[in-house]
Amino acid sequence: MTTNSDNATWLAIRLLEPRLKEVTMEMEYEGIESYTPMEYVVKKEEGKPIKRQLRPVVRNYLFIRKDRPIADILNIITQMPYPAFIVKSNKNAADYAEIKAEEMKDFQIMCNPDISMKVYLTSEEASLKPGSEVYVKYGPLKGLTGKLVRQNKKYFLLKEVPGIAVMLKVGRWCCKPVEEK
Repeated sequence: MTTNSDNATWLAIRLLEPRLKEVTMEMEYEGIESYTPMEYVVKKEEGKPIKRQLRPVVRNYLFIRKDRPIADILNIITQMPYPAFIVKSNKNAADYAEIKAEEMKDFQIMCNPDISMKVYLTSEEASLKPGSEVYVKYGPLKGLTGKLVRQNKKYFLLKEVPGIAVMLKVGRWCCKPVEEK
């Protein structure tokens, strides 16, 4: 997991071909910090021990830190041999969907592959989930903010960024409304 030591915003990049590894290497070559949510997948093969492999949650999304002017980033993206674009705030908008540093930090913490009891959703699915804005006051997730939603008689903290959302199981008792912060 990358750390976000400054207040630089982040951008979501959508790939039109599933070339995540190649695009990540290209961004690294250009000196742009990137982040891809990962999860463990159990691989079972007959006659072999069970393996846990680390794989990307979504094969066509990548988050990059906006540490330079948007024109420079657009130039890098358009010169790549793989088609990609920066996600906009909505389909008809001219501006790009920027993710605040604090929101990205929370999202990275929640996407830690070692944490179990989490669910990944699309932005559309996340927007349909009713809930209220809360912050976690107690426990190992103390300080995280998001929307408290209920699914299958369990409570989850929902954090949404452009293109993807993550729900992490949390105790309802440890969450307080944002107004009380």
